[in-house]
Amino acid sequence: MGHKEKWYKIVYSYILIGVGALLMAMSLIYFLAPNTIAPGGVTGFAVVIEKTVKVPIYITNLALNIPLFIFGTKILGKETAMKTLYSTILLSLFLKILPPIVLTHDLLLSSIFGGVLCGIGLGIVFKFGGTTGGTDLAGAILNSKFPSLSTVTFMTMIDLFVVIFAGIVERKIETSLYSIIAMFVIMKVIDMILEGIGYLKGFFIISDKPEEISEKLMTELGRGVTLLKGKGMYSKENKDVLLCVVPRAQFTRVKDMVKEFDPYAFVMVSEMYEVLGEGFTYEKKQ
Repeated sequence: MGHKEKWYKIVYSYILIGVGALLMAMSLIYFLAPNTIAPGGVTGFAVVIEKTVKVPIYITNLALNIPLFIFGTKILGKETAMKTLYSTILLSLFLKILPPIVLTHDLLLSSIFGGVLCGIGLGIVFKFGGTTGGTDLAGAILNSKFPSLSTVTFMTMIDLFVVIFAGIVERKIETSLYSIIAMFVIMKVIDMILEGIGYLKGFFIISDKPEEISEKLMTELGRGVTLLKGKGMYSKENKDVLLCVVPRAQFTRVKDMVKEFDPYAFVMVSEMYEVLGEGFTYEKKQ
């Protein structure tokens, strides 16, 4: 059973990586490339190369990513390397076979919607253990050679070079500015895909009536409550801290319940991007 489940998960991850590569190709073909919007990375550089010397994006993508893959195999590890090679080849394949339909020439719309589509695609690829090569791999390789600078620093430098290069080729600063917008949107969407949208709220409640509040939360909302032990450093008094995670729809009800028993309770609320456990993602114990 364990082998079947493992086999199923591997196939599922490769299918989803393929979907991610398709979405990336669509963002480039339908939004970014026709308007010379180059949001960093190898694909962004490929967009500029196509504009200047008419070399198709899929060829430049392979020509740059395959050497990066060869040099970076040890850094990636076997499993990630295989998924990276798979996603890179698939991305180039989709870039070649998708019909070149231009959906809009509006630069703002292209940078936003192209960025969203590309971010979703990249987020899916990352979520299922792959990469598309590009600046993240190039940054890791350069970091291994020059450890005084971080991988993120190298990635930022490469992305900025591509963005500036696009503006120089088009002779328009607007091209670089819209490319930065697309790059920002891509990063934010990737974070959303990897971390979640944040439909859950985490409450930390410091109160002198923890029993009454926790009982109300458990019986009326059906949510678990955890009691943590704390100590006020100014008063030196021991304090009970309640931890409770609820869906966003129950946010106001929790505040009202706390206020009902203790109007002077100290309440902290934080965004919870992912919660694993009973009542959220796992089946309840019998």
